[in-house]
Amino acid sequence: MLESNHSSGPSSKLFSNRVFQAIIVSGLFLQIGIWIRNFAVLLFVMEQTNGDPFAVSMISVAEFAPIFIFSFIGGTFADRWNPKKTMVWCDILSALSVFAVLITLLFGTWQVIFFVTLISAILSQFSQPSGMKLFKLHLPEEQVQAGMSVYQTIFAVFMVLGPVIGTFTFQTFGIEISIMITGIAFLLSAGALTFLPKDYKMEEEERASTLWQEMKSGVKYVLNKKELSLLGLCFLAAGLGLGFIHPLSIFLVTEQLGLPKENLQWLFMVNGIGMVVGGAVVMIFAKTVAPQRLLTIGMLVNAIGLAVMGLSTTLWITLTAEFVNGLMLPCIQIGINTMILKKTEGAYIGRVNGILMPLFTGSMVLTMSMAGIVKEKFSLIATFELAAVLFIIGMFFILPLYNQKTEAKPEKLISQK
Repeated sequence: MLESNHSSGPSSKLFSNRVFQAIIVSGLFLQIGIWIRNFAVLLFVMEQTNGDPFAVSMISVAEFAPIFIFSFIGGTFADRWNPKKTMVWCDILSALSVFAVLITLLFGTWQVIFFVTLISAILSQFSQPSGMKLFKLHLPEEQVQAGMSVYQTIFAVFMVLGPVIGTFTFQTFGIEISIMITGIAFLLSAGALTFLPKDYKMEEEERASTLWQEMKSGVKYVLNKKELSLLGLCFLAAGLGLGFIHPLSIFLVTEQLGLPKENLQWLFMVNGIGMVVGGAVVMIFAKTVAPQRLLTIGMLVNAIGLAVMGLSTTLWITLTAEFVNGLMLPCIQIGINTMILKKTEGAYIGRVNGILMPLFTGSMVLTMSMAGIVKEKFSLIATFELAAVLFIIGMFFILPLYNQKTEAKPEKLISQK
């Protein structure tokens, strides 16, 4: 039986949308669990190894490696599976894995703690594209960008509060209770998702294609779609730029500003506050600004901000540039996610996400590994200016789409009885 995702009528408001409510509540619990997990694992490993750099770096490997290995595979499966069931089961399995690690931690070796991050990161490669599909299937076209704005604002809020919550939980209760709270948070996220309506799928031809065939068709889909190809090139440039500056922020404080390394926290705090404010502003103007314009403006202003940060030797100028960068980051994130949702057919959401995300992360990790060498060979200023140039290049890839009009094509859905 054919049903439309607009059946609730034009009077339907975003915050009264049942799907939106469930995703936001689930996202809140997930963020609590993730930040407590991240900081509990980090501080515990630091404690156990006396700050061994290799052990600490393995946490990042556990977090980022699954993006390379599982993102495209997870995205392809997300296109084959029902999004609600996928997300619920991923949260349940994450919780079970956390409790299994907790039991092992109590009776066995502490090194098993790395699996908490690894398993959750793997499962998120299946869950995250399913969440994107739910936005596509259940939110009216005019609510998508506002919905993404609220969703990204939650991430921004936890960029500020997450480290505080995670550190407080670990220092107050220790690793066992922290891991237990993480598992409970994942279960509460799964519980919130059970309030989602019955799964729907995009109307499509019945086909008996293999996983490999669907992966190839996903790559072909991105290459044949101008907007997605340009977005991929923008992702690549932005990832390369962020990789150069990500490991070197500490040197802005110690070398450029001549301050103790502890002052780095103020840069992070100002950036996080900027993200919260930026997310709220984008939410207000979501209906009037096209996503490609948000992305273009965000890339341009971030490039200017990075250039200023690299040159500044004055604390208030650096903090102002950091705040402006945080302010514009939601424009980039929301612009990208909204473009993916609006320019991609529902049947390909998972695969498109699975192709673009590793492109961004891969390029970022590549330049992260080169950042120290570039700084030593040239200078900190040169590294930040190079990052700014890469953001400008990324902006130029999106520029051809700047004046493109949004096509509103309502998708047909088939109820899965």
